[in-house]
Amino acid sequence: MKNKVRQMFKDKLVLVMLVLGLLTIVAAAGVVTIQRGGGAEENPYLSMEDQESLIAEEAEDGAGSLAGASEMEAAEETDAGEGDADGAMLAGADREEADGAGEPAGETDRLAVGNGAGEDTEAEPAGAGNDAAMAQVLNFAATDRLGWPVRGSVLIDYSMETTTYFPTLEQYKCSPGIVVQSEVSTPVYAPAAARVLEVGSNEELGNFVTLDLGNEYRAVCGQLKEIPVAVNDYVEKGSLLGYVAEPTKYYSVEGSNVYFEMTHEGTPVDPLDYLE
Repeated sequence: MKNKVRQMFKDKLVLVMLVLGLLTIVAAAGVVTIQRGGGAEENPYLSMEDQESLIAEEAEDGAGSLAGASEMEAAEETDAGEGDADGAMLAGADREEADGAGEPAGETDRLAVGNGAGEDTEAEPAGAGNDAAMAQVLNFAATDRLGWPVRGSVLIDYSMETTTYFPTLEQYKCSPGIVVQSEVSTPVYAPAAARVLEVGSNEELGNFVTLDLGNEYRAVCGQLKEIPVAVNDYVEKGSLLGYVAEPTKYYSVEGSNVYFEMTHEGTPVDPLDYLE
């Protein structure tokens, strides 16, 4: 019996020792694990404190940037205000110069478009008979050339120094213009850019148009019908002035024609010296 009891105590002691050994091993493993985990673990409160510091620094930097931008905007507004003030002063000076030089400028413009001799030219509003016409500066010169109102033979030449024969009148007399043969209803064209001074009618010329060419040059086209222009209209070279009419009793023998006369400063000149 004693041997059995001893054997039981030995067996229990061995079991107790084994259990204690296992517990010791488990405890040691837990300690090692806790130490390793504790070395790598970060404190969340410390992390929050770092983030708050970072946010505070960014806020300070942002406030500095905004303050700098505000200073730059203020400087730009100041510069713009000074520029506007300078611009207003310059604009006022320009207006004063323009107002003070109104009449001389007008004279300069007229002289600038002249032929160098300083002649005045006219530029009046277009007449009601031609709404599309625009005022022009007329500047005909002695070296310029006129277009023919119509193409045809010259039946009667210009003659102011001697007399010439008029077949219908059967007499000799001076001729301040030329008579150009043409057919009835042939279009008649403006010889140059001009302003219509007069649209009239008389026994000798029938219906006629008087044109201001500029620089005291004027032209008269007679023996017309269906005249489309009116007084103060501006016409271009080659614009329609009307059509050839039946001849008046002063030119019945000569036949249908266009009477063309030209003057300079009120004195008749030979149109053939200016026609192309």
